[in-house]
Amino acid sequence: MTTSMLKSRNLILLEAISGSRAFGLATENSDTDIRGVYYLPKEDFFGLNHIPQVSNETNDITYYEIGRFVELLQKNNPNILEVLASPEDCILRKHPLMDLLKPEDFLSKLCKDTFAGYAISQIRKAKGLNKKILNPMDRGKKSILDFCYILHDQGSVPLKKWLREFSFFGGQHGLVQEKCGLISIEHTKGMFALFYDESGDLGYKGIIRHEEANQVSISSVPKEEKPLAYLFCNLDAYSTYCKDYREYWKWVSERNEDRYNVNQKHGQNYDSKNMMHTIRLLQSCEQIFKTGSLDIRVANRDELLDIKAGNRSYEDVMKKAEDLIRSIEHHYSTSRLPETPDLEKTAIILVNIREEVYKNK
Repeated sequence: MTTSMLKSRNLILLEAISGSRAFGLATENSDTDIRGVYYLPKEDFFGLNHIPQVSNETNDITYYEIGRFVELLQKNNPNILEVLASPEDCILRKHPLMDLLKPEDFLSKLCKDTFAGYAISQIRKAKGLNKKILNPMDRGKKSILDFCYILHDQGSVPLKKWLREFSFFGGQHGLVQEKCGLISIEHTKGMFALFYDESGDLGYKGIIRHEEANQVSISSVPKEEKPLAYLFCNLDAYSTYCKDYREYWKWVSERNEDRYNVNQKHGQNYDSKNMMHTIRLLQSCEQIFKTGSLDIRVANRDELLDIKAGNRSYEDVMKKAEDLIRSIEHHYSTSRLPETPDLEKTAIILVNIREEVYKNK
């Protein structure tokens, strides 16, 4: 099933312009997204060819089967509620039966989790992006040696510095990690006694066997040998670094370069387009609990486009988000909306729609 087949077979019940144009946030460069609803012919619905969703290759045109559409409405899915609440000037076609589905039959306290919960997850994502932008990581990956320290006087010295600057037995040269041997110290975590074999005859394994090692090496050391120093290896910090390193370079490989360059150009260290829609979602959630209704056409277009353009600081945008979250919590506590939609009532509406379209066919 394709989008063109839906049209040629006259299966579409609702078709509307969605996204920024429906929200009143379109600019000259905005795409035109289409969302809609269709029904399956009887032989497909009752047979083995159930298709819940149909999209074009770029996903800017998506239609939902009427059963799937109602199921998502019952779950208070923000994207689907916004389709149902499409402004009249965005509706391209609408079967009269779609008037049976009203937003007020679906709006419930679930919206706190679906609207605000999603928005909060995007705020966390924005904070993570902010951290990545402000703290770029070198492509060259650190080794575990960078997280090792030698105890010295009342403090510690980075291992690499200690090896480089150590004068062995009064000599002027440093040490090499390959000639070191480590043994664990009982009842401690990350602490080792360090030995050195200038001749290389004792078979020490070095502090690490290779640069990619994720832990230090333990050697067999003769009991009569005296430790040259005591080493602490911060394995927890190394593990955290490795995780951050993987996440950072995965983000670099997957990020939208055009959007990233826009964010870099305005210099506000957050994904401005994403944060604009996060604020919009929070505003919609606040409106639902204040009024018991959903109007997706925004009243503060200039402010939201200002955020998208990066004209608001990261701190200001975060403060606005936090203020909206507090307001949502307040209005949620006093809202008369039901805890969940009336599943039985909305299921009956779905059945009636199916019966009518099949009867007319």
